[in-house]
Parts: sequence; structure tokens; C-alpha cells
Amino acid sequence: MTGATRKHTALPKAQILIEALPWLTRHHGRTVVIKFGGNAMVDEDLKAAFAQDVVFLRHAGLRPVVVHGGGPQINAALDRHGLVSEFKAGLRVTTPEAMDVVRMVLAGQVQRELVGLLNQHGPFAVGMTGEDARTITATQHRPLIEGEQVDIGRVGEITAIETGAIEALLEDGRIPVISSIARSQDDGHVYNVNADTAAAALAAALGAETLMVLTDVEGLYEDWPNSDEVISRLTASQLEKLLPELSSGMVPKMEGCLHAVRNGVTTARVIDGRVPHSILLEIFTDEGIGTMVVPDGHHGQGD
Repeated sequence: MTGATRKHTALPKAQILIEALPWLTRHHGRTVVIKFGGNAMVDEDLKAAFAQDVVFLRHAGLRPVVVHGGGPQINAALDRHGLVSEFKAGLRVTTPEAMDVVRMVLAGQVQRELVGLLNQHGPFAVGMTGEDARTITATQHRPLIEGEQVDIGRVGEITAIETGAIEALLEDGRIPVISSIARSQDDGHVYNVNADTAAAALAAALGAETLMVLTDVEGLYEDWPNSDEVISRLTASQLEKLLPELSSGMVPKMEGCLHAVRNGVTTARVIDGRVPHSILLEIFTDEGIGTMVVPDGHHGQGD
């Protein structure tokens, strides 16, 4: 192979990098909050690709913050402890015994694994929970079921976010990895908080440019189950109208996106975590993937 031919075969790489340039310029120095979950959390190859993406963002001059839950891992651990998984109104009934397991799995297993994967690429990731430095404070969440408030145990509703510890880590070039556990504002308990909700609240409090929520679907479907056409972009008001029709699994994700863009986040995106490197595709290419939610009256092209 001649030198000229070799150079020619490398051209597509250069074109890909050049396509990323406007996005690199736009996002430089901006905070992006990524909710890690779904298949990307249990498939080894997807986990490795996720870690590469997050470290790439950091090297590209962005400030990534990772928030995670751990539904499948919590279910497995509760089974091992002989504790039954019960759900009401789409939320896990969390007894004090179950809360001990939830805390152990999130902070001691899922978070540690993710921190380890990120730190294969350099000394970047620092694990913390919402309890640390009062990052997330909550009160007991009592959902309404058939008009009655129901006690579902140690499930929290966020009342306050304190971003000081996260900001300090970001300033130091670190990648915060946050487990969605909160300290109570009044009774000394620890609460399990929905990770989609926690990621959205943190994105708003941090003044993030973008909230990205990884899911196991391609995005928000136009007319599910009659069509698998994905809505690529919609405004906060358009999303609000759709919320009552959504499947229960998508509700906290889309409510989180709505909360984020109504509270200062420029874009919120639901993306398919089953696609390797979906984060890079979404942030650094013209096509993008998934569904993007923008504030009302937002006229930005492509972003």
C-alpha cells in the first residue's frame, strides 16, 4: 500500500472528527448529566463503551456527571436476602430491611463497578451518594393510589439539592458518579430516590447544558404500539400533553426531561442505551439519536 493510499483510507476518520467540531465548540466547558440505566448497565460490552464515552466527554472539555440506580441488581440482592420485591404505583415498596440492601447494592456494588470502569482510563471517577455533603435531601414520598395516600416505606421525594461537592469535583477535573440515595430532611432516615428524578433535579441544580437518560427503547414513540416511529424533537408543552398517555416506565424519564428543560437545562434527551457509544452519537453528530426535549420557544438548529 503506498503512502498516498494509506492517507486516503484515513480520510473518513478526519471527516468524522471535523463533523464533531461545532458540537465540541458548543459543549466545551458545559456540564452534562447522564442517567445510566437499562441494558447498558448489565451488558459488559455496553458498560465498557459507556465508560469510554464518558471519559471521552471529559477529555473533549465537557463536565460529565453520572447518576445511576440499579433495579436489576437490587431485585437480585433482595431475592438472595429472601426479601420480596413489591411495587405500588410503579414504585418499589422499600421496608427498612430492603433499604439496607438498596443502599448496599447502589453504593457498594453498582457505583464501585462503574467507578472502576471509568478509572481504567485515568484517575477521574469519584463515587458518592446523595447522602454525601447533603447533596440530595428528601422527605417520605406517599403516592396517591385511588385517592388515598399510601405508605410505601423508605421512598423519597427530593426537597433540596446541594451541588457544592459535585462542583468541587468538576473543578478538579473529576467525574462524579452519584447513587440515587437521599438523606431525610427531618427523620434521620435514608431514602431510595428514583434515579431518573434524581438526575433531572441534579441537572437543573447544576445548570447543566444537557440531561441524557439512557433507556432500552429508541426514544419516545409517536403512536406506540401502532407505530415505531420515534419523535426526534419536541417542546416542553408538547411533552406535557403526551405525559398522560405514556407507559409507566417512561413517565419518570419524561417527567425528568420536562423538569430539566423547565428549570434551565438547554436540552434533555432520552437515548437508546442498547446502541454502543450512543452518547457520542447523540452529542457529536448531526443526526443524533433518540428523543430531544427543548424548552418552549427554543429555536436552536439541531440542538
